[in-house]
Amino acid sequence: MNEFKLNNRRTILVGLAFLSICAFWQMYDSVIPLILRETFGMDESLTGIIMAADNILALFLLPFFGGLSDKTHTKLGRRTPYILAGTAGAVILMNLLPVLDNSYSRQAAPFKLAAFVIVLGLLLISMGTYRSPAVALMPDVTAKPLRSKANAIINLMGAVGGVLYLGVAAVLYPTSKVADLAHVDYRPLFLVVSAVMVIAVAILLLTIREPALAAENQELERSHPEWNLAEDDGSGTETLPPAVKRSLAFLLASIALWYIGYNGVTTWFTTYISQVMGEGLGGASTCLLVATAGAIVSYIPIGIAASRVGRKKTIMAGVILLASCFIAGFLLTTLYSSINAVMFIAFALVGLAWAAINVNSLPMVVEMCRGSDVGKFTGYYYTASMLAQVVTPMLAGSLMKTVSYQILFPYAACFVILSFVTMCFVRHGDSKAQAKTGLSAFEDMDD
Repeated sequence: MNEFKLNNRRTILVGLAFLSICAFWQMYDSVIPLILRETFGMDESLTGIIMAADNILALFLLPFFGGLSDKTHTKLGRRTPYILAGTAGAVILMNLLPVLDNSYSRQAAPFKLAAFVIVLGLLLISMGTYRSPAVALMPDVTAKPLRSKANAIINLMGAVGGVLYLGVAAVLYPTSKVADLAHVDYRPLFLVVSAVMVIAVAILLLTIREPALAAENQELERSHPEWNLAEDDGSGTETLPPAVKRSLAFLLASIALWYIGYNGVTTWFTTYISQVMGEGLGGASTCLLVATAGAIVSYIPIGIAASRVGRKKTIMAGVILLASCFIAGFLLTTLYSSINAVMFIAFALVGLAWAAINVNSLPMVVEMCRGSDVGKFTGYYYTASMLAQVVTPMLAGSLMKTVSYQILFPYAACFVILSFVTMCFVRHGDSKAQAKTGLSAFEDMDD
């Protein structure tokens, strides 16, 4: 039984890398569209194209660096070198953006716009080098039957990163403070987020010994060959049985579809609220903070539920709830002229729904691979999610411009509903039946 116990403290420390990533992307998705529109005067379509650039780069960078990290062997391990180098580059580059933004607002010049775009591109490359390795670190050190529970904790850490950003944004930039400003200085916000990233990764480096932990987990997997769905063809490459390949394809399609819906809302929500309800960054950040809080309180219960009823059933329940919340979001934002308590309830449920989906989708993907290919299969997961996020900023932005801003939530709900259909055809990647003998250990997590 002891081999099936999840080390809670270790998983939290591993999740610090994801915390730093989520703090950055929460800020990026909220602030960069505002800068592009308000400082550089770009319309929704052009803003959507630039916001999709990180996802276009990610289509190539995440699978590449995920697979490359599988083959990397250093004293720090396979994933840690990428986490350190990527974070260092990102922290330096991200703090140049508000400087260029402020300079352009004082005196517009084409070379300043060009410099902003170049720095933004380099920043996205830097972030892309370590996202897959950072996420692959959890499966590297966690037994397959425990990965939904572990991923719940990892997502909880990511949510904490989002909360740190949203809390700071709500305090520094309330609507009452920024409503009459000709230009908003975002330097303090970028400095705080970069500090969070540095501290999180420093603690990870000081507390996690990746090579030893990964070797321990690989030995555990070798003693449980029944966990492996893939077949080794003798050449050291991964071979999936046809039925497993079909399940993987439908699962990746589902991931793409629900990300099209969800990311459409997260990318455009700040602008949407501004245009439809007249709320500023502070009001939008408060709504997103409530959604993140709903996810935070849900992650651990969702992990427990998935270990009992299965990952697939938990995901499908989350998909139904998420679509319902987006329909409610359309009604609430069009019927009311200001943010209210009912909206907060709806956004809390969005957090619960997204937790049910997010906690279980990555474990279902990596359940289908061997331990030596976790980085590659993590890359598959991110290829599906990033492909969706390439499409949705541009598609949603164009629809909002040509049809109406009010189309955002119905658009999101439709794609989430489609993901429910494709999930019906997923037959593999759920919690293994034979692991149920150790499920009692889930209730007794190590400190």
